[in-house]
Amino acid sequence: MNPSDRKYSREHEWAKPEAGGHVRVGLTQYAQEQLGDVVYLDLPKPGANVQQSKKLGEVESVKAVSDIFSPVRGEVVEVNAALQKQPELVNQDPYEKGWLLRVRLSDSKELDVLLSGAEYEAFLKKEG
Repeated sequence: MNPSDRKYSREHEWAKPEAGGHVRVGLTQYAQEQLGDVVYLDLPKPGANVQQSKKLGEVESVKAVSDIFSPVRGEVVEVNAALQKQPELVNQDPYEKGWLLRVRLSDSKELDVLLSGAEYEAFLKKEG
């Protein structure tokens, strides 16, 4: 079950609104299961700007290298430093310790186009 306190993209990323207009971003449980064991992440540095639905970085697993898409637009304010030494946190705890980055949201209305937890569950079932 996907936590209901965040929104989800059809590309399998999540965005959790936080205080101060920030959003924490990560990969969903489904995404990490499809990837297999994550061994490396290429993420933008703080200060970089990300665009909604555009590539923000890459995740490398034992299976493949895959693009990561930003669920929101804004400025990267923090990257999860723990992932440099422990990329497997994405597999072990994708919704808490395995988060990817924090973004200062440019427009909170962008969250409205993302899926709720229940909508994302329905999307996964439909995708099959």
